[in-house]
Amino acid sequence: MNLGTQTIGPTDIDPVLKALAAALHGEGPAVELSMGPDGELVVGHTETPGCDDAVAVVRTSGSTGAPKATILTVEALAASSMATALALKGEGQWLLALPVQYVAGVQVLVRSLFAGTRPWVMDMSGGFTPEAFTAGALELTDKFRFTSLVPTQLQRVLEAPSPETLAVLRRFNGILLGGAPASAGLLDAAREAGVRVITTYGSAETCGGCVYDGVPLEGVQVRVADDGRILLGGDTVAAGYLHAPEATDTFFEEDGVRWYRTNDLGALDADGRLTVLGRDDDVIITGGVKVSAAHVQEELEKSDGVTAAFVAGVPSTEWGQAVAAFVALDGAAFGAAADSGAAGTPTGDSGAAGTPTGDHAVVLEEEWHRRLGLLAPKTVLAGPELLMLPNGKPDRLAMIDRLNALHQGK
Repeated sequence: MNLGTQTIGPTDIDPVLKALAAALHGEGPAVELSMGPDGELVVGHTETPGCDDAVAVVRTSGSTGAPKATILTVEALAASSMATALALKGEGQWLLALPVQYVAGVQVLVRSLFAGTRPWVMDMSGGFTPEAFTAGALELTDKFRFTSLVPTQLQRVLEAPSPETLAVLRRFNGILLGGAPASAGLLDAAREAGVRVITTYGSAETCGGCVYDGVPLEGVQVRVADDGRILLGGDTVAAGYLHAPEATDTFFEEDGVRWYRTNDLGALDADGRLTVLGRDDDVIITGGVKVSAAHVQEELEKSDGVTAAFVAGVPSTEWGQAVAAFVALDGAAFGAAADSGAAGTPTGDSGAAGTPTGDHAVVLEEEWHRRLGLLAPKTVLAGPELLMLPNGKPDRLAMIDRLNALHQGK
């Protein structure tokens, strides 16, 4: 039940901080943030029956289906904030550069409240741009500075950065990078630029990132189930979903530890470091062969001119499922593809049917067929960037719809 709302400007976070602080102190109802039709921020107050210590209700991204309303408690948020401070070797001032209604945005505010520092909200009225990011970062005054970004944002600020942008990037004591897998090329570029990036893994159900650079935060446990799915446990796990009966296959308790069963596949090395292999529904069975979409994506992103890739299976009368890819090309590569008409083509058996030889997109497809063989995508759709949700995660459903329409079930 919604207990009332307040509409404010997108950069006016004082009412949000006040509402979150009241909830953290047990003096107010749980807070749910959302964006209005004209970009205004809506501060909602929500009843959470059966959960008296709820602080925030955060919707999952909805990248694979209907968003779920996740209940985050005082205990979970406090455990997450403390573990984050330990991992980052201190507390500091945060730049909010992500939509505040999602868990990464809420966490910037919650960490700031626990640290006693004032966050600065980046002006995203004109979208996320390197110039707006730089202007926001220049407003920070604390000695220790942090921000959270998604890979697409980091990619943008690292593309021919101005000296001022490079300076503010290097000034951050840590940049948490999550929401989607970051390519090896992007991480290499950040390191070469002297930017301190920490990759994070987690979700709304774990108060955001709870595994940093493959290592669980203090108080977080990680297991890999027999079916290969990643299990995350500890005090950062959410209380459950609002208005949804708790399913034992999603949240469960074992030996006094609360666990969340993800839909991701992973592996732990001998030192307990986690590698995320992809989603459990990312296995494509094409012509009787099992193909890992994550593996194909990783291979595509190794190619020159490819800044990001998304791989999925689409229905095929011949193969059952066909491997299809939505690829983001840098400016020069995409311009060449668009000019030739090769920005969206079913490749067929030849890999580049109906497109001029020598075109960059065709060269890429020929390279993929040589390198990947049967695993190479049979349909490729190119664009300047992947389709994204408001929280910066890839819009999987929208890209699958586009790839389905292009492949036409062939």
